[in-house]
This record gives sequence, structure tokens and C-alpha cells, in this order.
Amino acid sequence: DFLWHPEVNGSMKQCIKVWTEDSVAKPHVVVAGAATWSIKIHNGSNEALSQYKMNITSIAPLLEKLAKTSDVYWVLQDPVYEDLLSENRKMITNEKIDAYNEAAISILNSSIRNSKSNVKMFSVSKLIAQETIMESLDGLHLPESSRETSAMILMNVYCNRILKPVDGSCCQPRPPLTLLQKLAACFFTLSIIGYLIFYIIHHNAHRKNKPCTDLESGEEKKNIINPPVSPLGILLQSFCKLGLIMAYFYMCDRANLFMKENKFYTHSTFFIPIIYILVLGVFYNENTKETKVLNREQTDEWKGWMQLVILIYHISGASTFLPVYMHIRVLVAAYLFQTGYGHFSYFWIKGDFGIHRVCQVLFRLNFLVVVLCIVMDRPYQFYYFVPLVTVWFMVIYVTLALWPQIIQKKANDFPGCQINKGGAFEKIFSLWPLSKCFELKGNVYEWWFRWRLDRYVVFHGMLFAFIYLALQKRQVLSEGKGEPLFSNKVSNFLLFISVVSFLTYSIWASSCKNKAECNELHPSVSVVQILAFILIRNIPGYARSVYSSFFAWFGKISLE
Repeated sequence: DFLWHPEVNGSMKQCIKVWTEDSVAKPHVVVAGAATWSIKIHNGSNEALSQYKMNITSIAPLLEKLAKTSDVYWVLQDPVYEDLLSENRKMITNEKIDAYNEAAISILNSSIRNSKSNVKMFSVSKLIAQETIMESLDGLHLPESSRETSAMILMNVYCNRILKPVDGSCCQPRPPLTLLQKLAACFFTLSIIGYLIFYIIHHNAHRKNKPCTDLESGEEKKNIINPPVSPLGILLQSFCKLGLIMAYFYMCDRANLFMKENKFYTHSTFFIPIIYILVLGVFYNENTKETKVLNREQTDEWKGWMQLVILIYHISGASTFLPVYMHIRVLVAAYLFQTGYGHFSYFWIKGDFGIHRVCQVLFRLNFLVVVLCIVMDRPYQFYYFVPLVTVWFMVIYVTLALWPQIIQKKANDFPGCQINKGGAFEKIFSLWPLSKCFELKGNVYEWWFRWRLDRYVVFHGMLFAFIYLALQKRQVLSEGKGEPLFSNKVSNFLLFISVVSFLTYSIWASSCKNKAECNELHPSVSVVQILAFILIRNIPGYARSVYSSFFAWFGKISLE
């Protein structure tokens, strides 16, 4: 509601007094302010300023009382553009306005009355007015853009702490620590203290065992054996490192220690870092230990440069630029393709379907994310990629563990691919305890969306692994150092097809106009560019024999 009280007088006081009564419904937010009208009708007299101070003093206790149950903001008066003021407003000067503002600030924030006032000074509109008052039509009233900005800031002040938007950290109080967060803090603190105690004891014991000089011969007596490295020490050191990393993460993401800003995408903020890291990667070329298709160094390199590109993509806010978004979706699909390829190859070659292997993989995939969920007070689905690769690993495991009933069918006949109806998907993943892991903001839509985007690519990776292992067994491939993968004619033909396919996909992705339509096609066509890249990277022997150690280093920690 808008209430017209242009002066701080008995009328305004009575209005505020009514709100302070217990039986009356109180407003959630009160925005009040007055001064320019008093300056005008009293012709800028000093007596009017004295009366203004007295009136502010009389309503200050009522505002304080109201501020205990409502958010109360006192708006400082905006400056004027004196050259444009009409004759009947010439007495409203910036000097007078500053005097009235100073009076309001000193009285409402008086340390004599209250050590810390609950009434908040809304001074941002004054700062905005200082930059925009020249655009005013009459020198007094601000342009509409200034009023909209002030209103937006006011809404952020009030709404952000309730809605907690992902893209707005302004005005949000630090969330209270949960019991799990407190327990995690205690655990890591004890780990750090324990490691320091262990280090001091171990260091003192080591000093006592240092070589000493024999007084008769003058020769050093060496220790027979060095003290063994204690597993307890390694464990405490690891927890100590993890605790420090988690503390840094918390300070950056959940506390208000560092300033935060919104992302505004520009081509330079995305493409310049991309070019920079690509140049760095080229300078760190080394020979691979083996020259097989998708050897370990090559897959580490692949994951490494993809992860760096995805990191730049998120930091620069490039998701708003559709061509970049579509290509990044291929990189995510490529990681899942490697998941299907790698796990299928392992299970096919090793035949190890034991529970130890399953627990080992699940622990490696989820340990960091579970710790993050506890420390950061986030739902598991917030870190959506790890749930995605975890579920797909279990799908691969079940697919192969039930051999040969499922593997002999076509990949598209597998039930995991046929959960295309949102209702069926929601019923499955809304059941307890799955709902606790896969719901975000009370529903599984985000999980459903992520699943559907790459619902075929894992099976494409498994199928590629099967074909590759079959060709390798029949010795169709030439994987020697420097040798093309096939005969020259076949290699050249496949390279030509791969380059054309790669470019065709890029042209299509760059010409996309509607994100929803492109996302519908993505699950079926993303494999085209992935396979094209694999063939381009592996058919020439010289390309298969080298890798970038720079990218491979990041690839080893790509999941983290």
C-alpha cells in the first residue's frame, strides 16, 4: 500500500503507532522517508529543520518497536538538479537535503537510545540518484530507470534471504550450520590437531634416531633402518588436507567472506581462455607408453581438456550462447561415452563382477561428493554429474552381470533406455530412499532432464568397446607405433568421413535456434561427433603415439 505522508508529523506518527499495536496486522516491510516537502512548504527555514529533528525523535521509538517484527527502511532523500528546478522549488537545495538526511541518520542510529538500531538506512537510492538526476525532467523527480533500480535492490534485500536464489548472493544471511556440518567441522578439527600431535611426536622420535658421531673413531654411526611410515600418519595427513580444502570451499561458496558477482557472457571471456589452454597443451607433448586406441594417456588427455573447457564454460556463463552450449553437451556426453567404454572393457577383459570392485568404484566416484554434501549442506543431486555416472555404472554392471540375457539384445531394447515417460521415471525415483538422493527442490525434474539428455551415449560407448575388442581379437587393427589403424585406403576414407561428420555436427549445432528442439535431437546425434573425434585422433599412427601431459594431468583429477 502507498500512504501519502509527505512530512514527519503527527499524521505519520499515528500511522506507525497503529502498526505497533498487538491486535493489528503488521506489514512485512515498511519503507518511509520525508524531507523535501518540509523544505518546500517552510521555504527552507532553519526552524523547519529543528522541528523535523524533534518529530523524527518522537517517532524513532515507534519505528524501533515496529522494526522488531517488520523490516523498516528509512529512505534518505535524493539529491536534486538545481538548474532545472522551477521557481516554487528553488528553496530545495542539495545543502538542505544533506542537512535533513544527516539529522535522520544521527537520530535513528543514535547510540544513546539503542546500541544498534533495527531501523535500516536505505541510502542506495541516493547513490543512484547522484548518477541519474541529470536525466530528470524537472530536476526533482528521478527518471523511471532509477526508480526501477532502487525497487529491484529493495526487493533483493527482502526476498533473497527467503527465496535464496542460486544466481543472487546479495543480502542473504549465512545459512545456520546443521548438525552434520558441526560434526564434520569437529571431525576435521580433531584430525588436524591429531596430525599435528602425531607429527611432533614422530619428528622428535626421528631426531633422537639421527646418526651420531663416534668419539673414538670420529665416524658417524648410521641407523640400521629408517622408521617406517605409519598408516595412521598418512590417514591423518589426508584428512587434514581434506579438511583444509573443505574449509576453503565453505568460505568461498557458503559464507559471505568473499564478494560474488553474476556472470555476463562475452565471446572474449570464453574463447580467449580456451585458446590459451590449447596453446599450453600443445607445448607439453610427449610420447605415449602404448599406441593402442584410446590408451590410458589419451583418455586422460581427453578428459583433461574437456574438463578445462567445461570449467571455463561455467565460469564465463557461456550456457546463454546456444552454439557453445550444444558443443559442451557433446563433451558431457563424451565423458559418459568413456564411462560406458571403460567399464565395459574392464568387465569384458577381467570378468570381475565381485562386490569389492563395485564398492571400489562407487567409493571413488562418490566420496568427495558425499563430503561436499555434508560440509556445504547441499542435496546429492546438486552435484548432478556424479549421480549420473554412478547410476550409469550400476546400469553397466547389471547389464553385464546378467550376461548373456541382456547383452545379446539390442541396446535400445534395454529397459534403462526406455524410461522415456516422465511419469514412470518420477514414480521410480520419487520412492524412498531414492527420493532423498535424486530430488532437487522437491521434485526429480532436474534428474529426469539430465538423464534424458544422454540416455543413449553410455550404450554407444559399450557398443564401441565391444566392436573394438572384437576387431582387436581378430587382428584387424594395426596398433603399432606410427602405423595407421587400417590400410591406407580405408584409413583415408574413414578420416574423410570423420572430418565431414565432425564439421557437419558443428555446423548444425552452431545453427540451432531453439534449445529445447536441439536437446531433443542431442541424445541421438551426439555420438556422431564423439566417434568422429575418436577416429581422427586414433587412425593416424603419429596422432595415436603422442599426447599432452598438461591435459593428462588434469584428466587424472577430472571427476574432482
